[in-house]
Amino acid sequence: MLARNPEFPSESVNMHISFRQIQIFQTVAQTENFTRAAELLHMTQPAISMQVKQLEENVGLSLFERQGKRIVLTAAGRAMHTYTCEISAKYQGMVETLEELKDVHQGVINVSAANTSIYFITRMLAGFSQQNEGITVSLNITNRKTLVEQLQNYEADLVVMGEPPSNLDLHSQRLMCNPLVLIAPANHPLAGQKDIPVSAIIGEKFVVREPGSGTRAAIERFFAEHGHTFTSTLEMGSNESIKYSVIAGLGLGIVSLHSIRLELETHSLAILDVRNFPIQRYWHIVTREGKWLSPAAQAFKEYVIAEASSYSQDYQQLLSV
Repeated sequence: MLARNPEFPSESVNMHISFRQIQIFQTVAQTENFTRAAELLHMTQPAISMQVKQLEENVGLSLFERQGKRIVLTAAGRAMHTYTCEISAKYQGMVETLEELKDVHQGVINVSAANTSIYFITRMLAGFSQQNEGITVSLNITNRKTLVEQLQNYEADLVVMGEPPSNLDLHSQRLMCNPLVLIAPANHPLAGQKDIPVSAIIGEKFVVREPGSGTRAAIERFFAEHGHTFTSTLEMGSNESIKYSVIAGLGLGIVSLHSIRLELETHSLAILDVRNFPIQRYWHIVTREGKWLSPAAQAFKEYVIAEASSYSQDYQQLLSV
């Protein structure tokens, strides 16, 4: 149970919480510092402290506690933060709706996408922007951990990612295949061979993504399902680093097919025909349940879904290069 602060009255009270107090609460929770929150909100530090104190008196619980120089959420604060994130997202949706009713051809869309998606999402964005010059798309290319956090906090309008997290209420739609292929230098002894058994590559060195990435998890799951323990020699934080390392002869790599178009066309890399490869994964376009989508964001979502089929066919042809 959440302990009631003895400084606050124990009898039941009607809570009167203003949206301004919610904004202040959110900002203090984010910055973990009253002074920094005051700067961001263009208020004085005493005014911030007073508003937080009034909010705590209204709810009858302590929402923050001091840990050294940081101001962190209590259990009650964390519970409240879950709801205020949703309230803030819905408020922002209302504001954007009213603004877009003034001009439906304008708007800003916040899109976040997994690192590997940069090989196709930027092409889709270029096509969309040509057709919708009045709409600005803010594209954030980042890792899976950040994508999940943004979904959890209702931050991004749309997220393009691999496997959506199962612990959040989401709207998710599969876009297209994301095959993970085994790559080697073009002069590798196994290049050009057919139906290579998995056992033939167990002794090879591997250059792969870091633990925690969606690609790394899929690779480890694949080897476990086929009775092998996967061991990497080098870990890299990007597909580009992996590709250059493989070309240099540091080991084999397992990457998204979407990331190696140029290298296949220039014959600097080869896809090895190993049994049960490629590892089949999928791209999804994801929104948080309760996250309002502006007409501009909805238009971009529909555009990406419509384009995904032709992009998928285009990339599948690379397997025969």
